[in-house]
Amino acid sequence: MTIAPEKPAATAERPTSVGERRRSLNLLRATDVYALLGAAAASLALTGLLFTRLLPFSGTVGFLVVAYVLFLALYGFLVSFDEDGPAVRDRLAAVVVQSLGLVMVVALGFVIVYTLWEGRKALPHLNFFTEDMAKAGPLDPLSAGGILHAILGTLEQITIALALTVPSGMVCAVFLNEVPGRFARFVRTVVEAMTALPSVVAGLFIYATVILALGFDRSGLAAALALAVMMLPIIIRAADVVIRLVPGTLREASYALGTSRWRTVWHVVLPTARSGLTTSVILGTARGVGETSPVLLTAGFTAEINGDPLSGPQVSLPLATFEFVKSPEPTMIARGFGTAAVLMGLVLVLFVIARVIGGRGPGQLTRRQEHRRVQASRRDAERFAARAARSGKPAPLEVSPPTRSE
Repeated sequence: MTIAPEKPAATAERPTSVGERRRSLNLLRATDVYALLGAAAASLALTGLLFTRLLPFSGTVGFLVVAYVLFLALYGFLVSFDEDGPAVRDRLAAVVVQSLGLVMVVALGFVIVYTLWEGRKALPHLNFFTEDMAKAGPLDPLSAGGILHAILGTLEQITIALALTVPSGMVCAVFLNEVPGRFARFVRTVVEAMTALPSVVAGLFIYATVILALGFDRSGLAAALALAVMMLPIIIRAADVVIRLVPGTLREASYALGTSRWRTVWHVVLPTARSGLTTSVILGTARGVGETSPVLLTAGFTAEINGDPLSGPQVSLPLATFEFVKSPEPTMIARGFGTAAVLMGLVLVLFVIARVIGGRGPGQLTRRQEHRRVQASRRDAERFAARAARSGKPAPLEVSPPTRSE
């Protein structure tokens, strides 16, 4: 009988294992930062040397352009020491895209800060929001007069324009996607061409058809129609792209259950694309709310409050800003920048409201919709139980609908 030798203890003779080095998922390396900073410093130094010592160049814009070109060249040269050709081109493309995005953010921030700074004298006055300019002139101080008439006009005009463009734009976008054909392609071509329609052309169209041909007076309604002409192609085009992104499998599953095309669009396609459709409405609103020339041609200008959009001239915030800043008086210029700041705030409020209304994801129900769903499930269970009692068969088990937490 042989006795097997004892195995040595694992902890006594096992060599200490070295842990594996975790792979870093960060794409930014130290060498990339050094190359970026070095190229930026070298480009500024070389551009300063060219503009001050070697060449007869001058001007801020020229300095920035030359410095940016030298920065790209030096950055590509430094990256080429560690990477090959495709990687160098990728890094250069990334730097160009990020720098352009930074320029856009800086320009937007400058516009906002400059508008708020120039309008700081008018915004603290309460009368600026509660009065009109009927009893105030260019020489009056900022404690007299306001822009209530322009705020009211903008709200009425954009509301009428949205009431006209949102339903028609959504219906047209659904038509372009659900009813394909030659006519749909023709409509899509016309819509794409109208997205670049100049605002003055839209104003002239409404002025020639509604005011001259039909005999209507200049009013807020005519201005709203002109804004609707510009907003409609934007909403249709953006909604068309969003609805086209809805997976076809969702439509096929709905059709397989025996649902009609209309119910599929209403209960499947539109809820799935809700957030994108909200974005299309926001884009259309942004296009129409800041226009000046259509309102000037179709609604005229007035310094008094006109709450009736069907008759009489009616001013909007962009038109009031344009009229205020034309004046050489500092108080009127301050009113103009204050009006522009109020317009930006109004657009922000409209965007937030649109996001709250349409920001829910696909299939996410509100509390009221969830309550209606539970009640419908209970009614279905009661109907099934009554039918089973009449036929003598056992009633099916009641399955409660999933809640939001599930």
